[in-house]
Amino acid sequence: MSALDTISVRVEASSGNVRPLLHEIRHALQRVADGGIGTTIDLGSLPLAPGEEKRIEELLGSGELRAELDALGPTVLQETRYAGVWFVTHRNTEQEVVARFIEVTRVPELLLAQEVDMQRAVHELEKQLEVN
Repeated sequence: MSALDTISVRVEASSGNVRPLLHEIRHALQRVADGGIGTTIDLGSLPLAPGEEKRIEELLGSGELRAELDALGPTVLQETRYAGVWFVTHRNTEQEVVARFIEVTRVPELLLAQEVDMQRAVHELEKQLEVN
């Protein structure tokens, strides 16, 4: 056994994609701040090394807003510490993550009321007003 055998070695994998992703988020945020259209980034489609998604979460942090939905499994929308940058995590009924996105937008599309749902709500409210 040589002295080299006593040296602890830790190998960290890196795709090199964390910094470019943060630049993409910054540019997308600037577009939205200037009145442009938002961006959705599918984290599952990115070649990230083990631990890099967690590193992205740490760098973006958690903000003040959080919304939870339950449609075919729970969905959590968590704004990061950067206004307009959201983590969107979809889980199935077994609580397994089925999709994970970063949305750069004023309000995630999923939180916007759909026109058909609003029309149905108007009709239901009209019926309620007839009863009372």
